[in-house]
Amino acid sequence: MAEQTGTDMVKWLHDVLEVETVEDNFFRGIATPQGRGRSFGGQVIGQALMSAIRTADPDRPVHSLHAYFMRPGDATKPVLYRVERDRDGRSFATRRVVAIQSGKPILNLAASFHVTEPGLSHQVQMPDVPPPEELESDEELGERMRGDLPEAFLNWLNMPRPIEMRPVGLRPPFTREKQEPVQNMWIRVRGDFGDDPDLHRAALAYTSDYGLLGTCVLPFAKAFVDPDMQFASLDHAMWFHDDFRMDEWLLYAMDSPWAGGARGFNRGQIFTRDGRLVASTAQEGLVRNIDLKD
Repeated sequence: MAEQTGTDMVKWLHDVLEVETVEDNFFRGIATPQGRGRSFGGQVIGQALMSAIRTADPDRPVHSLHAYFMRPGDATKPVLYRVERDRDGRSFATRRVVAIQSGKPILNLAASFHVTEPGLSHQVQMPDVPPPEELESDEELGERMRGDLPEAFLNWLNMPRPIEMRPVGLRPPFTREKQEPVQNMWIRVRGDFGDDPDLHRAALAYTSDYGLLGTCVLPFAKAFVDPDMQFASLDHAMWFHDDFRMDEWLLYAMDSPWAGGARGFNRGQIFTRDGRLVASTAQEGLVRNIDLKD
């Protein structure tokens, strides 16, 4: 695959997230450009969210979404999104979205929208971590540690991605040291992403699926490329608290309070550089160790 510039990748993400109106309450999301294998869950969430947004009043930004993955998607095929307009109240609106591929549902998503209004406020403090300028990106780490990394992971790193990620600490397979189930990562789109706040929210929903599930296996030094492991997102929830831009650095602070029974539960908090908490996430996923399965 030809090398992609930041501008190329910004357009790539725009194209992936901008859904096409098929008819009233029906939208189509494109297949993953140059995609193969299983669809990235964040892409399906982002397209489903944009489909819901396209049916809501612009003065009511989305404040939460809850999604369940039912079947793996095919990255080489487009996805049809059917939106149910459940309620439009004075302050809140709710939508339900079914993502359909090859005639079968692959994801259900519920989204809630709320008019902007004043209210009491507080938030947790952002973790004290080094700024992104002092850290290496995943690609730079991969190049420096190439001789110690699995080929499957190197191939993943070599795939063009619209999101730049700079981890605060090393995670598997960059290291095989067992760690507490906590990780921090700086994230941003690789170029100017325009001024549509809905696209920025959809881009954050897309990005929020990166790395979150892996938090729960840090105590076991496992990685998604390990042949003895099976990983799959089961559900994904997100709450949008404040405005942000995806083309500016955001800190994704993740932790996992529990894992067991071949499942892991993970949480995330997303901060701007000046410390504002702008979104929160939660996800449970399959983390099956094949060696332990009967």
